[in-house]
Amino acid sequence: MEEEFIYKDECYKIIGAAMEVHKALGSGFLEQVYQEALTIEFGHSNVTFAEEVLLDINYKGKILTKKYLADFVCYGAIIIEIKVVEKLIPVHIAQVVNYLKATDMNLGLLINFGASSLQYKRIIL
Repeated sequence: MEEEFIYKDECYKIIGAAMEVHKALGSGFLEQVYQEALTIEFGHSNVTFAEEVLLDINYKGKILTKKYLADFVCYGAIIIEIKVVEKLIPVHIAQVVNYLKATDMNLGLLINFGASSLQYKRIIL
């Protein structure tokens, strides 16, 4: 049961920053706008992050030449995938699951700025 709450405090700070961005901007902007605003908010919230990180994809023990470009990697361990859609659907979740499997990371946050209220999903492998 405790494993479900890995990086609990870190996720709380990340989601709080995303909520602040959504509260200030609302919905209706392009993903790049939310990403830029989130970099500012992460700085204000003391969230350790790297933006647009190229990550290796491991396929059966081989590193592919193609890379995955993560919107953010926070605390060196949490993949952040931003969406601007009406609502999150299973294919969005599957995308983050695949990123986690391919990169050997254990936690991803899927954050949707496109709905009237911020939507987010913690995805754990």
